[in-house]
Amino acid sequence: MRSRLLAAVTLLALATGLTACASPGAGTGGATGDGPLVAFYGDSYTLGTGASDPADRWSTVVSEERGWREFNPSVNGLGFVNHRDRFGDGSGDLPSLIIAEQPDIVFVTMGLNDAFSFDDAADRIHEQITTDLQRLRDALPEARFIVVEPFWYTDERPQSIETIIGWVADAAQEIDADTIPGASHWIEGHPEWMAADGLHPNDEGYAEMARRMDTELERLGL
Repeated sequence: MRSRLLAAVTLLALATGLTACASPGAGTGGATGDGPLVAFYGDSYTLGTGASDPADRWSTVVSEERGWREFNPSVNGLGFVNHRDRFGDGSGDLPSLIIAEQPDIVFVTMGLNDAFSFDDAADRIHEQITTDLQRLRDALPEARFIVVEPFWYTDERPQSIETIIGWVADAAQEIDADTIPGASHWIEGHPEWMAADGLHPNDEGYAEMARRMDTELERLGL
């Protein structure tokens, strides 16, 4: 059991490392409604990796349903610490891109990839979670923040992801953000919701994530 989890973690780390070189902004296109501008700070699970079309990723589905204008510069393999050096020359980091857009609503869906560097960088991860959320709040005082529990992709869960989930929840509380708990469990127990790579959701998986997100957003009055 343990060996299977380690193998899966290794595969995901390799896959995200190979694909994370895409510069931020490459996946910004999405819903183009006439409502609030909504920014998404996320990794491959928010970028929509594994979906047959970007229109099928959960961020675009919930944005289109609400008439939101979507700004989604999420990056494969990105974490609060992981792959923060993978940004294009002169582009700034992803929070900078979000701040420059001055969105009305900001989703934070980060943390999954940091589980893979937890043993070597736990203190840095903890510090960066707080730094990123406080920086975004300070720069966007009028925005509404929605911090989503970090997604996860296997039924087996390392302690690292549980710890990161707690740190993200604490940082969200510090900036008075709305929170969406339980997202790390949304696709567990359903291998049929995973893409052929076994690492990312497929269209069915993203549809389920969109359904669950829609329920949570309705709870928050959105």
